Amino acid sequence: MKKHILVIITILVSGIVTLKADKIPGDSLSYSWRVLQPLGLRERVPMDTLLYNYYQTAVPSLLSPAFATTGNQASVGKDMIFMQSEPMSDFFFRDAKEFWIPSTESMRFFNTRIPMTQLGYNTGGGREIAQDYLRMLFSGNLNKRTQIGARLHYPYSKGSYDHQAAKGLSWGLSGSYTGDRYEFQGFFNSYNMINKENGGITDDLYILDPAELQGGVSKIDPKAIPTNLSSAHSRIRGKQIYMNHRYKVGYWKEEKDENDSVVSREYIPVSSFIWTMDFKDSRHRFTNTNASESKEFWQNHYMSTDDTYDYTRYNSLRNTIGVSLLEGFNKYAKAGLGAFLTHEIRHYWQTPDTLPLSGPERPEKLTPYPFENRMKHRASENLLYVGAQLTKQQGKVLNYEATVSFGLVGPAAGEIKADGSASTHIRLFGDTVTLKGYGHFGNTSAPYLMNHYISNHFAWENDFGKIRRLRFGGILDIPQTNTYVNVGAENIQNHIYFGPDGLPVQNGGSVQVFSLQLRQNFRYRALNWHNSVIYQTSSDDAVIPLPKLAVYSNLFLHFKVARVLEVQLGVDLDYYTRYKAPSYQPATMAFCNQREIECGNYPFMNAYANMKLSRARFFVLFSHVNQGIFGGNDYFSLPHYPLNPRRFQMGVIVDFVN
Repeated sequence: MKKHILVIITILVSGIVTLKADKIPGDSLSYSWRVLQPLGLRERVPMDTLLYNYYQTAVPSLLSPAFATTGNQASVGKDMIFMQSEPMSDFFFRDAKEFWIPSTESMRFFNTRIPMTQLGYNTGGGREIAQDYLRMLFSGNLNKRTQIGARLHYPYSKGSYDHQAAKGLSWGLSGSYTGDRYEFQGFFNSYNMINKENGGITDDLYILDPAELQGGVSKIDPKAIPTNLSSAHSRIRGKQIYMNHRYKVGYWKEEKDENDSVVSREYIPVSSFIWTMDFKDSRHRFTNTNASESKEFWQNHYMSTDDTYDYTRYNSLRNTIGVSLLEGFNKYAKAGLGAFLTHEIRHYWQTPDTLPLSGPERPEKLTPYPFENRMKHRASENLLYVGAQLTKQQGKVLNYEATVSFGLVGPAAGEIKADGSASTHIRLFGDTVTLKGYGHFGNTSAPYLMNHYISNHFAWENDFGKIRRLRFGGILDIPQTNTYVNVGAENIQNHIYFGPDGLPVQNGGSVQVFSLQLRQNFRYRALNWHNSVIYQTSSDDAVIPLPKLAVYSNLFLHFKVARVLEVQLGVDLDYYTRYKAPSYQPATMAFCNQREIECGNYPFMNAYANMKLSRARFFVLFSHVNQGIFGGNDYFSLPHYPLNPRRFQMGVIVDFVN
């Protein structure tokens, strides 16, 4: 209750204080951008100042229309919308936490003219199931060319079910400089995420039909439901240092008046030289100190039957040097053209295994060592790529981007990566319609850890071949009718996934995925109805399981009170059809294909009120409001992992102008 009172006071005070800030001139000139790889091109992105659906930051399952998650905030999850999901990374443990970990793609730079600070806090649940989320973002310009920034995120959740707590701290510093000849953008990010792993509930009937297990008693405290594990923890921590330098070569263009006096000078860059450095370091640790639970939950024990202390570390140093001819330096330069060379060195460390491989000295209770020779616990890789990039970002009719790279040395030898897109604007029905086409081709090596891995419960030695992916599609965006259509298809050969036993498998054939996404919004005065429908199908759902239909629908009123308080009041629904959802393996933080249990066909609903008073945005929310009212009780998004029960939540974020 004290936390709720604090949030309310913050809303009222910030709303009054920031009323004056709206009158400060120059704030409308603020903008933000993200970095495009590999040469560090800038792409404008909207700033986070919108009221719409701000409450979704408190509901983990709303990160995607079909999100497979263990339930609570800051925990693991997997996007089951195929065209939105990312391929497996070089450090696969990190993939389960990608929604909470900062990355180059999610990093934002700002030019705010006037220093800006965003401070947000969400809270919900009682003392035993508390869920909090603290966020801070700062950006300020030292002058018109130099910007510095800082960010901090701290999600924390005790979990609605036993032994489910999760928390994470991520913070970072950033900066940029835009000069006539020299440009810089860079950042440092650090994160430390920890989960208690409960292995799921022991019997799904505690959710589906608790009366059957409790002699007719239908109510049960979620914290009283027994779980498979009680003393297991996963921790992911790491950091990233990114720097992009660009030196531009060109000439000065002068404008003179009638008296032949120089009125203005403008530097026109013709070409540029680029150096990008990207260093990543990630570490995973899994511990379990309950021997009896370990014997029941895991089949194999290679190092110990009592305690588990698995440790895996990965780091990568990537340097890219490039040269480019810049777009628009004269009327004949219709596009930018660049060439680059990338060198990367990767290091891997794994849990050292010092026990005898066989014979009388190897403990009898341990699982026999699965390989003839001991696996190396340290390894490194050297990779070299060469590539080119063609871009047009300033066209009024047509814009495009194409990047291709070829692997030359090390595991990268023979790799090909090609990405491209083109967009145009046409006049239709008195409005501007956007058409965009996109494509991707990749022939890439299997990640090192898919071929070589050792831990207490899992070990594998594979010789997986290259993975080939071909994707193409198109987007139609009609602002006048609020219509958005995205049609795409992908063919994947030699796809790697985790099988039911938790071990990686490479499919020897090809799998095709087709996707159709429609977003259609309706509005009549204050009444709004926003809808997103995604249809997707996989030619082999044993390899790539997907819900065929995913729907997000949001019905709300949008109005103002006394001309100062903006309100979004409504209810939303998240639904996807039943499918063989992946299981979750705590020891490796992997999502594994299984063919026994289906999840889905459950409407997850939220009733909410979003409000904005000057620069303060805040919400009150009843998440999972339909629980026990309609829709049944089958609210599992993963086998044995139910979603959070109904709870009251609230939050506030204030955009301060200093």
